[in-house]
Amino acid sequence: MTQDKPLLGVILMLGFCIVAPVGDAVAKLLGETVPLGQLILVRFAVQAVLLIPLVLATKRAWRMSGMVLKLTFLRTLLHIAGIGMMFRALHYLPLADAVAIAFIMPFLMLLLGKYYLGEEVGRRRVIACLVGFVGTLFVVQPSFAEVGWPALLPMGVAVNFAVFMLVTRKIAKQTDPIGLQAVSGVMAVCIVGPVLFLTQSFDVPALSLISPDTRETSLLFAIGALGTLAHLLMTWSLRYAPSATLAPMQYLEIPIATLIGFLVFKDLPNSLASIGIVITIGAGLYIVLRERATARALANQPAPV
Repeated sequence: MTQDKPLLGVILMLGFCIVAPVGDAVAKLLGETVPLGQLILVRFAVQAVLLIPLVLATKRAWRMSGMVLKLTFLRTLLHIAGIGMMFRALHYLPLADAVAIAFIMPFLMLLLGKYYLGEEVGRRRVIACLVGFVGTLFVVQPSFAEVGWPALLPMGVAVNFAVFMLVTRKIAKQTDPIGLQAVSGVMAVCIVGPVLFLTQSFDVPALSLISPDTRETSLLFAIGALGTLAHLLMTWSLRYAPSATLAPMQYLEIPIATLIGFLVFKDLPNSLASIGIVITIGAGLYIVLRERATARALANQPAPV
């Protein structure tokens, strides 16, 4: 069993918050020309191709049995669904809006960490997350008015990935992160591949297959590599720190996504969404400061005699 190292976990989660929006931007670029099912298949196929040789070369643990194997399969299904919903949302929404709406996820993670994992979550942190949720609703409103129901897809992503991260936390200390991601990649290919093969006779645009050009091929590889790195960072972070500690850090993904969205797509949130983003980030920063104050107080307590 690995001991918690909160600072290392926070640093790894920060890496996730930088890499993940870059992968989302690539997915948004590809979403205009590459069907959703093919995006998901290649995303996980690249993950498997990159990690299987590494697992074999380093002789890392990858074999699973019993409950860990079942939870890994559940985690893979959640991963497929979450990525599918996010990629679809990016087809309709600006990058910053999609990421910001998804930020009811830290709120859900805190509640799951408190009531399911038994992690200590103070009343002030819960209130701050509620404020952050209100900020998220500010972002949802203009997006919903413009595109309709697809604006709710990031909320589905949030619920999905809150459970996903909870499951990851349950098995992170019993598995090697690279071995876990390699197995998940193979599982996902074995699930998505047959679905796409069996549905080619149906006229379902999202499940069709195309022959990508050179640019699309490069971006497809990039989306797999970035997604693999992002979720390795996330898995490692959960190996070293509780979900309640890491949840506030993910608020940093919002300004990063806003910057990337502006640089790549020239998109900026409107005034109401911007207010919501500021509220959400403010609530997240409060939680981070509160976490540090609590940790400092505990460290200064005298040892029991």
